[in-house]
Amino acid sequence: MNLHPFAKAITALRFENCFNPYVDRCAIHDRRDAPDCRAKALSAMLESAAREPIDAIWVGRDLGYRGGRRTGLALTDDVHIARHAKRWGLVVERPTIGAAVAERTAAVIWRMLDQIDARIFLWNVFPLHPHESEDPFTNRQHNARERSAGEELLHALIVLLRPARIVAIGNDAAAAANRVVGGVPVLHVRHPSYGGQTQFLRQIEELYDVAPQNMRLLLR
Repeated sequence: MNLHPFAKAITALRFENCFNPYVDRCAIHDRRDAPDCRAKALSAMLESAAREPIDAIWVGRDLGYRGGRRTGLALTDDVHIARHAKRWGLVVERPTIGAAVAERTAAVIWRMLDQIDARIFLWNVFPLHPHESEDPFTNRQHNARERSAGEELLHALIVLLRPARIVAIGNDAAAAANRVVGGVPVLHVRHPSYGGQTQFLRQIEELYDVAPQNMRLLLR
């Protein structure tokens, strides 16, 4: 499989108690070709995004078991995978079987992205799904070794995509971004989970001049 070098580097990442969606297959939820589908989709998005500078990289923390573990796309669940692909001029089939699974954080992120006409690339500090031992359908925070690998990749992604700014979603993403970005501005916004949805929406409204009436509709 011919992949973008950045995507290929991610397929080589192996850590204990981590699911790499670009090489690992979930025996319960994945199609047989799911890892290849996710790797090809990521590679194609990187190719499209790298053609000209982008407005921002929105950075979260890790892939979640209801979102990026299934889609291979940061901050994106089954429900929003087609919309994510469309932003980069692509058509991507869902790599999972059964009913589409929604993730709360992805829903809030995509409600805002649907209001914004800008080249925004979605990423995570750690681009795999870290989970608790012997329980793959859980989420845990990445450890120091995993963070180091993720920060190296984040720096490489910034060099590749040349964003005007980084939008760091949550404290962990902001701390990591500030360690690696160099001269690119880092804008720290609240993570929408754990009661942060209203503040997150307000901050993104201000950054991207989203009409207040649209914001009120989103909160209903």
